[in-house]
Amino acid sequence: MIVKENPVGTELAISNGNVEEEIDFSCGPYIGLEFDSSDDALKFYTSYANRTGFKVRIGQLYRSRTDGSVSSRRFVCSKEGSQLSSRTGCPAFIRVQLNASEKWVVDHFHKDHNHNLDTGSENCMPTSHQRDATAISSFIEVLRRPKKKLIAKSNEPSPPFGIIDFKRLRKEELEGPSTTEPYVGQEFSSPNEAYQFYHTYAAYVGFGIRIGQLFRSKNDGLITSRRFVCSKEGFQHPSRVGCGAYLRIKRQPSGKWIVDRLRKDHNHDMDSEKDSKANSFPAPNILTEEVHAGSADGHLFKIDNYSVTRGVRQNHIKSDWFSVFLEYFQSRQAEDTGFFYAMEVDNGNCMSIFWADGRSRYSCSQFGDVLVLDTSYRKSVYLAPFATFVGVNHHKQPVLLGCALIADESEESFTWLFQTWLRAASGRQPLSVIADQDIAIQRAIAKVFPGTSHRFSLWQIKAKEQENESLFGEEFTTDYEKCVYQSRTVEEFDTRWNALLNKYGLKDNAWLKEMYEKRASWVPLYLKGIFFAGIPMNESVESFFGALLNAQTPLMEFIPRYERGLEQRREDERKEDFNTSNFHPFLQTKEPVEDQCSRLYTLTLFKVFHKELLQCYSYLGFKIYEEGPLSRYLVRKGGNDTEKHMVTFNASNLIISCSCQMFEYEGVLCRHALRVLQILELREVPSRYILHRWTRNAEDGAFPDTESWSSSQEARNLMLWSLRETASKYVDAGASSIEKYKLAYDILREGGRKLCWHR
Repeated sequence: MIVKENPVGTELAISNGNVEEEIDFSCGPYIGLEFDSSDDALKFYTSYANRTGFKVRIGQLYRSRTDGSVSSRRFVCSKEGSQLSSRTGCPAFIRVQLNASEKWVVDHFHKDHNHNLDTGSENCMPTSHQRDATAISSFIEVLRRPKKKLIAKSNEPSPPFGIIDFKRLRKEELEGPSTTEPYVGQEFSSPNEAYQFYHTYAAYVGFGIRIGQLFRSKNDGLITSRRFVCSKEGFQHPSRVGCGAYLRIKRQPSGKWIVDRLRKDHNHDMDSEKDSKANSFPAPNILTEEVHAGSADGHLFKIDNYSVTRGVRQNHIKSDWFSVFLEYFQSRQAEDTGFFYAMEVDNGNCMSIFWADGRSRYSCSQFGDVLVLDTSYRKSVYLAPFATFVGVNHHKQPVLLGCALIADESEESFTWLFQTWLRAASGRQPLSVIADQDIAIQRAIAKVFPGTSHRFSLWQIKAKEQENESLFGEEFTTDYEKCVYQSRTVEEFDTRWNALLNKYGLKDNAWLKEMYEKRASWVPLYLKGIFFAGIPMNESVESFFGALLNAQTPLMEFIPRYERGLEQRREDERKEDFNTSNFHPFLQTKEPVEDQCSRLYTLTLFKVFHKELLQCYSYLGFKIYEEGPLSRYLVRKGGNDTEKHMVTFNASNLIISCSCQMFEYEGVLCRHALRVLQILELREVPSRYILHRWTRNAEDGAFPDTESWSSSQEARNLMLWSLRETASKYVDAGASSIEKYKLAYDILREGGRKLCWHR
């Protein structure tokens, strides 16, 4: 039977062989109902759900063991599962199976729900989110096939999707020979016990095994049976030859697991080194409830924290977190087409997780020039190794650029994490990164962000300072802080540092040796010429979620608290947007530069600029050098010869620079440069010194100077995100009433004609 797409409730032509019959699109599902595609089945079930009074989510999928193509799909009630407080574990679902004639046939259908249905939704049409979910899911299907490499950098704009990143699966080693042959009816107390037995048997005989398919109960979703197959089963890899050997176990009412199917014959030679392989046992608890049945092409990755053998990476993420987060990600993708997530899978185990919603990804294009990796979880024993990527917005507020759960603190984990963030950020590298001092992080940053400056996290620096300073006394602390925080030149720093080592006999101190070698990553003198959006060097970066997410936050509260904290931060940003749009700062000097910057900067940034402007009146400037268009000024505070700076100005291109390097560090001209502009009677700040990221329209679709972008692709990505963000606000405003909808629709049609939508 072929169901063609038509408006809900209309008569459809249905073909079954040569027989044609008429059915109503509003009929309910039944076993044997056919569709041309799984998308048609989703549309049909969504239409049925809207009339009945519930919502639909895309559920599990299963793949063919021969070619990896999707062979069946489940569409479930939105209240299926119990990971979120709004869900009730509803068992209602429909499953469609691809048959030999390339039709999708309903082979399972559970009609009853365990919650009240929304009778007011009878006339609802399928939402755009439900339609988008189909395309998103189709994209995820391809990306979830096992891969042998990390995410590759792409110059193409990143579409919304989820990635499960598979690395090369390493062969499990076993210990202890076994001559026991498997047989139908053999009983085990758990799937893990069956896996260990079959693994030991396989090693003795001379073949490897993989975890194969599993099947779940349609009533409670629990695993009812599972297969362990020969490693040469299937044809997805050149080393595989389609071997049919396998062992299947089935759960019994007693809780035991019995071998109900078994095939011993192989179509390939056995490994002659079998005896040497049968000398070790697999790690315990190798099998657990998978994240999502069928989501990994039959090679279902393991989610567990087992004792680690040599050569296997640790995982500090508890096993039950993965399934909850995957469920959350999939529900978010149905609501936010820009939502991005990725999971790292190593040796068949889920490892690190990364996610960023559409708003965070758009913020990356505007405020991703400075990246703060906040790993506060390392300060105490947290339930989850939760880290955040944070930037600074145009109001100098923290803005979320992505989140992660970090499996371990290895170079491999951090490399994957940075590569994944880069992909979510459409490939634009940050100018600077603030992250911990660990060698694994340093190497990962150097590998993924070449040319990006890495500044060490202050909390780590301070912790180490306090640990060591307590050994040397207060006098050492005074000399140390004077050297580090008051030195103005490299020569002055080196002189004081050497004097410190000599005075206290610390030339061989390992901590001081390491800190001197890495001085360019933590000493203020070396960092002041690098753009850090003005983030103070003597203050720790504030945690984005504050006290909402802490060491004691349990799993079931994590996501609600995360969403509440994120909404609070974004509400603070909306308030600043409102204030900037509706209030004008009080002007005190009446100078043109003051008026210019009050119109361009946000209120917060104007305060920074205004402070420098008012302070510049207390400084004196003296021209000490001039040659052609180039001139140099000595600027000092009146009556204070110790506070002086050198300002250089080029009249041919209006380039100005100061030895204090405030503009390089914060992106706002300093009082010394402003004093020279006054002396030169320049009425406005040159446009190159008004950074777009600090302006009122930083998020309003205004396009910055293309010279600041390294490629046309980056510029295109910015345009895409800018238009998406603006369109999202437009849709929200236009859908607030019938009158506004009509106005918004007419404006869109007129705009479409100007953009030549219609040919």
